[in-house]
Amino acid sequence: MPVGIGGFIDMPFTRLGRAGSCLVALSLLCAAAPARAAAPTADSGGTAWVMTASALVLFMTLPGLALFYGGLVRARNLLSVLMHCFIICCVVSLIWGLFGYSLVFADGGAFIGSLDKAFLDHLGDKTLPGNLPEIVFVLFQMTFAVITPALIVGAFAERVRFSFVVLFSALWLVLVYLPVAHWVWGGGWAAQRNVLDFAGGIVVHTTAGVSALVAAIMVGARRGFPNSLAPPHSPGMTMAGAGMLWVGWFGFNGGSALAADAGAASAIVATQFAASAAALTWMALEWLRVGKPTSVGLVTGCIAGLATITPASGYVGPMGAIAIGVAGGAVCFFATLVVKQRLRIDDSLDVFGVHGVGGMAGSVLVALFAAASLGGVGYSAGMSLPRQLGVQLIAVAAAALWSCVATALLVKLLDLVVGVRVSAEEEYDGLDLAAHGERAYDHS
Repeated sequence: MPVGIGGFIDMPFTRLGRAGSCLVALSLLCAAAPARAAAPTADSGGTAWVMTASALVLFMTLPGLALFYGGLVRARNLLSVLMHCFIICCVVSLIWGLFGYSLVFADGGAFIGSLDKAFLDHLGDKTLPGNLPEIVFVLFQMTFAVITPALIVGAFAERVRFSFVVLFSALWLVLVYLPVAHWVWGGGWAAQRNVLDFAGGIVVHTTAGVSALVAAIMVGARRGFPNSLAPPHSPGMTMAGAGMLWVGWFGFNGGSALAADAGAASAIVATQFAASAAALTWMALEWLRVGKPTSVGLVTGCIAGLATITPASGYVGPMGAIAIGVAGGAVCFFATLVVKQRLRIDDSLDVFGVHGVGGMAGSVLVALFAAASLGGVGYSAGMSLPRQLGVQLIAVAAAALWSCVATALLVKLLDLVVGVRVSAEEEYDGLDLAAHGERAYDHS
């Protein structure tokens, strides 16, 4: 029969034995000790969700984006694309821990943060508003920093030196991603003007997309572009990678709520609806144009919808998300045609047309569909539709211009230092063998 706490303490020491006597004495001492102020405790549910979302966003890069891009290139270049994604993950992760996180989120000026949080000193016991451990926020934001430069490699796939990819990605992160992320998410000038970017339409997709276009122009086209290029070597691999990206995007957008609540669920629902609407829109346009719906077209439309809803996912309602998805699928479809067929720019895997145009379109459309009358969450105090639209356009233009100038300078500099392109013979043999001495497939 249970005796209860009071009965346990009143029990004679002789019945408890020596060990029991010590236990009771220790209990009495602890009860008599002065009470200490309770340390803030982390929200276990929110912490678990953001850690899970971090894994999902990393899963988007490895293996999602790697396989999505890998299936689109020729077989002789598959390993090179996988290597690019993998090395970027390694390099960016270390930069983020050493000083990247600090330059984005430590208190600083309007354009860049400070080094107060460099080396991530003493962050393990700190919590953010909402009782989320700051070290968990570091982890989550690191995965965004990883995938952003990885998106760019699709613009110059199959023709650049591995050393160029490594140096360009590291320097681009420092010169482009860190400042723009501080502007929008770290309390910089864009945040002070109430710019809306829930999960990276400006910070991730605009910067990566514009930089990809500039790099593709400066690097030059692949041999045989645009008429004699081989088709994607494995559309099945691309579809598998796209599926991983779609699932991972639930962490990308849903995790940006930084809590396990209705806001996260709403962002995920918006993500699902926009991706579905964009995929169907792209497929319909392609079907009308070429007479057949293709697997690559379907999944490219899905990614376009995901990129377009990213800045708006936490601010719009389900019907607004569908409208944004339809718009994103259509705008990105025609953008890819203009870039490759009219402008004759070899953006190999349509990074600008899908991510850049999608991110910019979603960053502008959020000003409309965030309105409470259209099912959105409404505007911040003092903001209206015209004013929100204005600040969105300014932020998009500033991020695009900064990305354009910095990327052009980087490519020019690195071409002088290490060289950008491989030789014509190496391009013909494929980068797997030329750069890494390996082949993805055994043709013996």
